[in-house]
Amino acid sequence: MSEQSLPEAARPDPTGDALPEYAERVLDVAELIPPGRVMTYGDVAEWLETGGPRQVGRVMALYGGAVPWWRVVRADGVLLPGHELRALDHYRAEGTPLKAASRAAEGHLPRLDMRRARWDGGERAQGHI
Repeated sequence: MSEQSLPEAARPDPTGDALPEYAERVLDVAELIPPGRVMTYGDVAEWLETGGPRQVGRVMALYGGAVPWWRVVRADGVLLPGHELRALDHYRAEGTPLKAASRAAEGHLPRLDMRRARWDGGERAQGHI
């Protein structure tokens, strides 16, 4: 995905001084997600009423290291490729619902139990961003 496909408010600041407004909003939502719960990239975009899953994913890839990135996930519950073990440590520590891995699953890693782990923003988290 190129930076041109991001909403203008999500494009990196060429001066490197400021976090784009859209990125700030995505990261604010990530910080609202309670321990043990998750939102999908699409959920975050829907909650913000702008952008889409790819834009949220791009923001998380560029800027998500300073927030609980493991709580913004793929809709299928597959752990973030390349970060599976770190994420799994966080999920286990927080008690995030997981589904046992099937024998066919690569690396036999569990998936998130999206039915139980998904957070809907409960009451729009008092003070919608």
